[in-house]
Order: sequence, then structure tokens, then C-alpha cells
Amino acid sequence: MNTTNTSPRWNAPIKLIVALTLLAILAGLLIRFENIVPPLILVFILAYLLNPVANFLSTRLHISWQFAVTLIYAVIVLALLGLLTVGGVGVVQQVQSLIGLIQQSLVNLQNTLQDISGKVIPIGPFEVDLRKMDLSVIGNQLLGAAQPLIGNTGNMLQTVAGGAANFLGFTVFVLLESYFLLAGSNGIGKGLLQVNIPGYESDLARMSQGLDHIWNAFLRGQILIMGLAAVVYTIVLSTLGVNYALGLALLAGLARFVPYFGSFTVWSTLFLVSFFQAYRPFGLDPLVYALIVVGLAWLIDMIIDNFVAPNVMARALKVHPAAVLVAAIIGLSLLGILGVIIAAPMLATVQLIGRYFARKLFDLDPWDGLEEIPSRPSLRAQLRNWFSSLRTKLKIS
Repeated sequence: MNTTNTSPRWNAPIKLIVALTLLAILAGLLIRFENIVPPLILVFILAYLLNPVANFLSTRLHISWQFAVTLIYAVIVLALLGLLTVGGVGVVQQVQSLIGLIQQSLVNLQNTLQDISGKVIPIGPFEVDLRKMDLSVIGNQLLGAAQPLIGNTGNMLQTVAGGAANFLGFTVFVLLESYFLLAGSNGIGKGLLQVNIPGYESDLARMSQGLDHIWNAFLRGQILIMGLAAVVYTIVLSTLGVNYALGLALLAGLARFVPYFGSFTVWSTLFLVSFFQAYRPFGLDPLVYALIVVGLAWLIDMIIDNFVAPNVMARALKVHPAAVLVAAIIGLSLLGILGVIIAAPMLATVQLIGRYFARKLFDLDPWDGLEEIPSRPSLRAQLRNWFSSLRTKLKIS
């Protein structure tokens, strides 16, 4: 049989036309099926996160890859059923009640500011003269700025609570697709998304290594930090007797994904909830009680930001926090809450790929000036290094 290649080669204009056509088709498909993009992203993220777990079970227990993946997903399904049975509905109801309380608190705050305008307030040996200040204007501005955000959040929660069947279908789709993806890949990185371009093997390997470093460090590290923040907030707020402690703790955990604005949102919400709630331990003054709650929240965030996060994240994402905030706003408009969660690694990914293409356009070495990415240590080594670093910092402090 004649194996001579008789297919004509494409010249540069044809290649450009084909490439642009494919990009246009891809963009059209993304716009047409935009609703399926978030669950597909979750499918890849879940499979990526569970890959090392499956590899660990398969290696240590000497079982097949498919059986290890099946075992992991069986545990996940049982855990989800248990959470839904114990407190799933209660969590949604608590968050809905929390949003209603914040809305009412903003109205009460507006009325309170209007009442104290034009008065002289004694604070110990000092007096604060508010007779020349119209604080109701501040209340109106706060209410006008917060109402749209709270209203959108409330509508989203009502949709989730009212459309339980849709939410269940969404969860089943993500679990099934990620299961088939992980089970059929025999390990992500080996049988998934293999791209071979002659002459670019080294660049693709380096790019894959860089992307793996970004997403591995962020996803596992940030999810660990989010979970830690939620647990600590739940314990502290429950001990202080703050209403809706679980909902506020979940908000504090999610806020870890948004620099600056996330912490400010949590502190403001804690102040409103604790200031206007009926029960306060030891008969504390509302303002004093609210300041104690916010002060402890600030202390928790400071400890996480200065002791936990630097060790867990290991400077994996070299992006400016202000740029992450802008990326989070864009991600929120495109993908909802998922866009906020993955804003930082997406920004780092765009930065890495953009740098590669920019330097290639000017015939520069795309990897010149980038640090060599060290091999990833084992989970046991990471935990040992983290505890060692934490003990060193505590001794210095």
C-alpha cells in the first residue's frame, strides 16, 4: 500500500482562516450553551482534586484505579446524603433568614442614624457633637448600595430552595461526569487532554507544569483555608451567642476567595447582626457587643492571613490582590459564585499564557525570568513543613 502523503499542505492564510473559524465556532457554542459551562468547570475541578486521592488509594491498597475511584465517590455520595439529612434544609433556611435580617438591619440602621443626628452623645468623659451632621444621608447611601446585592443573593437562594429538583439534577450531573472522567483517565495527566505538537513538547510540558502548580496550590490550599475559617467562625460565633452562626461562618469561608472586599463584607454583616439581635450575653450594650464580635472576627482573619495562608498557598499565585478583586467581579457576572471562587487561579492562568504568547511574538524566550517550579512534596511532607513553619513563627512572635 502506498504510504506517501498526497494531502496538500496548508499555507499561512488558510491556517489563519481555519483557526479563526474554529475560534468563532467555539465562542458561539460557549454563548449558546453558557448554562452548562459552570457545571463542566466543576466537573474538571472535582476530578482534578480527587485525582491524588485515587492515586493514593490505588497505590497503597493495591487495588485497580477504577475501584479506587468508585470507592471515593461512594463515600462522597454517602456523605452528601448524610449532610442533607442532618442539616441541608436547615442551612438554606438559616441563610435565607440571615439575608432577611440584614435587610431589616439596614433599615433599622438608617432609622438609628436618623435618630442620633442632631444629638450630643456622651462617651465616658468625652462628648460627640452630632448636631451639625446629618447621618441619615449615610444610612440612605448604605441602604441604596446594599439592597441590590442582597436582593440578588436572596433571589438566588430562593431559586435554589424552590428548585430542589434542578439543584439535585445539577449535583448528580457533576458527580457522574467527574466520576466517568476520573475513572476513564487512569490518572489525570496520563490519559486526559493529551496535546502533542511537534517541536513544542518542551513548552507544553513546562506550561502544563506551571498550570498544575497554580491550580493545585490554589484549589487545595484555598479550600483548606475556607474550611478552616468556616469551622473557627462557627465555634467562636456560637460561643458568643451570635444569631445565624452557621450561615455567617459559611459567608466568612466564601469571603476568603475575595481579597479586601470579602473581609469587609463579613465584618459589616457581623456588626449588623450582633448590634440588632435581641439576645446579648451578660447584658452587654449593643455597640460594645457588636464591637467585640467584629474584633474577634478581625483577629481570626489576621491569624489566617499572616500564619495559615502564607504557608498553605506557598506564594503559588503571584497576582496582585487588587487584580484578583477585579477578576472576581468579572467572574461573578460570567459564572456566578463559581466565577468568584476561581477568579484568582484563572487570573494567574491568563497571566502565564499571556506572558508566553507575548514573549513568543517578540522572539523572546518565554520561560526566561520564571522560577523553576519545584517538585510537589507529599501530603505528609507538606503538613510537616507547615507545622514546623507555624511553630517557628509563634516562637518569634
